[in-house]
Amino acid sequence: MSDSVRLVILINTLPGRGREQAEAFTRLAPAVRAEDGCLQYDLHEVSGDPDRFVLVEHWATREALAAHDVAPHMREADAANKAFRAGPVQVIELSGTPVA
Repeated sequence: MSDSVRLVILINTLPGRGREQAEAFTRLAPAVRAEDGCLQYDLHEVSGDPDRFVLVEHWATREALAAHDVAPHMREADAANKAFRAGPVQVIELSGTPVA
């Protein structure tokens, strides 16, 4: 059994502001991917909707995820994201074992 944590995060931006989300992620991703315990941190645009995104995260441990959540670059990003986000993100934690 793995102690790793996999998250899928659904993000909606204000109409026409998806490009700002993509640009902010491009700036933030290298710092996050360099964090201890980050195994995956990838943003995908929803096909056909440039204002909706899916962020896929995989962390080695819950402790690594907790440290990520309070990292200075994440606090700054969370504050800046309010300018173009349509509201809070939806965080979905996946179970550790695939169904099939």
